[in-house]
Amino acid sequence: MIIVGVDGSVPSRAAVEWAANDAFRMRMPLRIVHAVDRDWYQVGKYPIPMVPDALLREGRRILREAEALVHERQPTVEVTTQDVEGTPGMVLREQAKDAAELVVGSRGLGGFASALLGSVSMHVAGHVHAPVVVVRGELRPAHGEVVAGVDDSPECEPALAYAFEQAKLRGATLRVVHAWQLPVHAFAPEAAYDMDEVRRAQHQVVRDRVEAARKDYPQVTVIEDTVSAHPVDALVEASGRVDLLVVGSHGRGAVGSMLLGSVSHGVLHHARCPVAVVRA
Repeated sequence: MIIVGVDGSVPSRAAVEWAANDAFRMRMPLRIVHAVDRDWYQVGKYPIPMVPDALLREGRRILREAEALVHERQPTVEVTTQDVEGTPGMVLREQAKDAAELVVGSRGLGGFASALLGSVSMHVAGHVHAPVVVVRGELRPAHGEVVAGVDDSPECEPALAYAFEQAKLRGATLRVVHAWQLPVHAFAPEAAYDMDEVRRAQHQVVRDRVEAARKDYPQVTVIEDTVSAHPVDALVEASGRVDLLVVGSHGRGAVGSMLLGSVSHGVLHHARCPVAVVRA
């Protein structure tokens, strides 16, 4: 099952469309979830009794509109809705326990997306085992290409497999990007450093990862892209002309070393396409 979190915002609508299309491609049912957090209105000596009821009514309206959008975009997809009380991060974690994919908008008005680039996204990406797809609200043309960031660790393999599957389902080309930088000691005058050997080693990293994964996806066209650059810069640059950017969550090399830190923040803030974070 695919789970999508909604809050009534424009990015939330984009997330619903994304989830509906992926549910259709993957032949999976879709569950639309809205989180109702009453805690804010229960704080203090005199809680506001009417506001939580208004939140529930608004949540039901948001769910009805999201369900109608799914029926409009993909009428054959099986869809259910659920209003859940709780904080967005915990609701997402609970809902995604058995999910094949979790989809959220990137900048909403409240609920799931309001803090997606802050505490909620960090919480979800760090704890949810399913791939987490972050969708922006602007309309984008289809480019027919998926990008996967890889590094020199085995932890990137689930992300690469997910990217291959997405490329297959979409009939898209897969671009595998490996961004690398010289270690600090390479700039020391007394250190002998063979740049050609470094380049060959980095290319081999990409080839080994791709060859191991592509055996199950012979129909996918793959472009191997090894660049000497900061991983955020390389991935953000690639994001302008693709339909999806896929990164792993706990690699030890260039892309994955700090995915829930500087790299993930950089990619989620600056990528110009939907981003999928896949845990090892």
